[in-house]
Amino acid sequence: MEFIATVNGYINDFVWGVPCIILIMVVGIVMTVRLKFIQFRNWGFLIRQTYVKAFKGEKDESEDGDITSFQAAMVSVSAVVGSGNIAGVATAIVLGGPGALFWTLVAALVGCATKFAEIALGLKYREKMSDGSWAGGPMYYLANGLHQKWLGSLFAILMIFAGFMISAVVDTNTMAAAIQEQFGVNPMISGIVFMILTGIVIFGGITRIGEVCGLLSPFMAGAYLLCGLLVIILNIAKLPTAIVQIITLAFNPRAAGGGLAGASIMMVMRYGFARGIFSNEAGIGTAAITHASAKVNSPGEQALWGPLEVFVDTFVVCTITGLAVVMSGLWDTGIDGAALTMRAFETLLPGTFGSYVVLFAEVLFGFSCLISWYNYVEKAGDFLWGSKAKQILKALWLVFILVGSATTLGLAWDLADTANGLMIIPNTIGILLLGKEIVKIKEEYYDTELEKYKAGKAGR
Repeated sequence: MEFIATVNGYINDFVWGVPCIILIMVVGIVMTVRLKFIQFRNWGFLIRQTYVKAFKGEKDESEDGDITSFQAAMVSVSAVVGSGNIAGVATAIVLGGPGALFWTLVAALVGCATKFAEIALGLKYREKMSDGSWAGGPMYYLANGLHQKWLGSLFAILMIFAGFMISAVVDTNTMAAAIQEQFGVNPMISGIVFMILTGIVIFGGITRIGEVCGLLSPFMAGAYLLCGLLVIILNIAKLPTAIVQIITLAFNPRAAGGGLAGASIMMVMRYGFARGIFSNEAGIGTAAITHASAKVNSPGEQALWGPLEVFVDTFVVCTITGLAVVMSGLWDTGIDGAALTMRAFETLLPGTFGSYVVLFAEVLFGFSCLISWYNYVEKAGDFLWGSKAKQILKALWLVFILVGSATTLGLAWDLADTANGLMIIPNTIGILLLGKEIVKIKEEYYDTELEKYKAGKAGR
C-alpha cells in the first residue's frame, strides 16, 4: 500500500499541477464564450425545459433511447451528488483551508458550459448496441467525431479504472467509515450489505438503475438541502464571518495559520478544483454516458440538464456542506471526511440529530453513486469488448465494494483524484476540437426553443 501511495502521489502531483488546472479553466471559458454564456442567461427557460417538463409528465416521441430524459438526468445526478458533496468538500477544506470552497465554485461556474458540451456530443454520437440498448459518451465522440478510436479506447480504459476507484472504493469507504463513526459497525459488514444491495440493482440493467435513481435522487438531495438550510438559518450570525474566511483564505491561505502556514494559492486551488470536479464531474465526461440513453429528439434538449446538474451539485449541495464545516470551526481539528461533516452538523443543530441526517444522506448519496457509476463502467466495457464483458465487470464491481470498505480514506481519495485528472485530458481535447459541432447543436435546439418560449410568455 505504501508503494502504491508513493507512486500515485507523483502521478497526482503531475495530473493536478498547473497544466491541468489551466486546461480545465481554458476549456470551460472557451465553451462559455462559444455557447454565449449559456449558464448565466435564461434560467427560467432552462428550468422549464428540464424540471418543469419532467414533473408535468411531458414525454418525447422518440424511440431512440432506453430511459426517459428525467430518469437519465437523475442517474447522472445520482452519480455526481455523492461522497464528493459530503466527504470530498470536507477533505478539501481540511487540506486547503476554507478558501478551497471558493475555487470549487469557480471551477463549477465555467464547468456548467463544459457539461452542456459533453452531453450534447454524447447524444450526437451515440450508437445502438446489438442488444437494442444505446451507448454514448466521450469514447464514442472521440472515436466517431474525431475519428480517433485509440483516444476513445484510452478514455474507456481510464473510465473503468476511475469507476472502480471513485465509486466502488471511495463511495463504499466513505459510507462504511461514516457508519463506523456513528454506530461502531465493522466496515466489512457494511461492505457486505452494500455489495448485496448493489448487486440486486445492477443485475436489473439500465432500466432498473434509472427507476431507482429516479426515486432516490430528488428525495435525498431535497432532504439534505432542507437540513443544510436549517443549519444556516439557526447559525446566521456566523455566516458573514464564514464567507469572509472563504474568500480571504482563497487568496491568502497562510493567514489561516496552523497547518496552512506554508500553504500557497496554487495548493488551495488544486484541492478546490480537484474536489469540485470530483463532485460535479464537469470536464470528465461521465455525464454524457448516462444521458446518451435518454429518449429525446435532439441532443441539445438533453444537454440543458448539464448546467442544472452542476448548479444543484456544487452551488447548492457542496456550498451547504462547505459553509457548515467552516461555520462549525472544526475544519482544523484533525477530523476529516464524512466524519467532519457529521460533527459540523451535530455542532450547529440542536441535539444530536444533525450527525444522523448527514449519515443518512451519505448512505443514500453513496449508494446511488455505486449503481450509477457501475453503468459508466459497463458502457466503457461495451465499447472495448462488447457485451461479453458485462458479467465479469459486475462480479469485479461487487468485489471492489468489499475492497473499498477496508481501504484507508486518504489513499482512496488520492487514487480517485488521479483517475479523475487522467480522464480530463482526452475528454477536454475532444470538446475543444469538436467545438463547432457543439455550437451547432446548441443553435439547432436551444435558440429555436428559446424563441418559442419567449413568444409564449409575450403572448400571455
